[in-house]
Amino acid sequence: MWRRGVSLSSMLSSSKSRLLNQMQVAYGFNASQVFSTRVLNPAEDGVSGARRKPFVTFVLGGPGSGKGTQCTRIVNTFGFTHLSVGDLLRKEIYSDSENGSMILDTIKEGKIVPSEVTVKLIKKAIEASENNRILVDGFPRSEENRIAYERVGGVEPDIVLFFDCPKEEMVKRVLNRNQGRIDDNIDTVKERLSVFEELNLPVIKYYSEKGILHKIDGTGTEDEIYERVLPIFAALSWSVGALKMSSQISICPICK
Repeated sequence: MWRRGVSLSSMLSSSKSRLLNQMQVAYGFNASQVFSTRVLNPAEDGVSGARRKPFVTFVLGGPGSGKGTQCTRIVNTFGFTHLSVGDLLRKEIYSDSENGSMILDTIKEGKIVPSEVTVKLIKKAIEASENNRILVDGFPRSEENRIAYERVGGVEPDIVLFFDCPKEEMVKRVLNRNQGRIDDNIDTVKERLSVFEELNLPVIKYYSEKGILHKIDGTGTEDEIYERVLPIFAALSWSVGALKMSSQISICPICK
């Protein structure tokens, strides 16, 4: 069952309303449908019993780039299920599983957990979800991750978001969020950023060359960043039985 969306009036400020009007002209979509408060049942969405292939969005960005915050807003507006790879790994640590200690030591060192372990956790979470719209936050973190996901799942993501943010800003955000996470300290943050630049940027380049990457300026307020995210999902055609990208998304000036 799809999650309930928030009302248009409570979600959007006057500036967002103007942006929405621009998108209606550019895309021709019905705002009342995109921001519907109805809960769709399987029959209405063209699904009768058998589960169809999920629409998967990978969300990339360095630590403190704001991707988690923006994922929450995408979930509230468009009814996605948010899977944070970091949260999945931390949950595995506290579950006292056989991989828990290894994952804990790896995260403390700011390194990347073995691909096989991470992919299995993601696959399990997707299969457990009743939703067919999935955000995978913080994955893939390396080419090895990407290849392992494609090998195990047999598919690529439908779209990829990349929140591009200056290193200094990311460090400041992580140290200021004070969430008590084991990896929120200056030494680990610097190591994580170093690993991100070395291993994640080739992944970003790969998806860019595939034509499914959307690079988003991660500076500014939460609202300002979300206004850059909104057109990408508003331009999706939520068709019966499948989700297809509108051809207009690559040419609309709002999306650039």
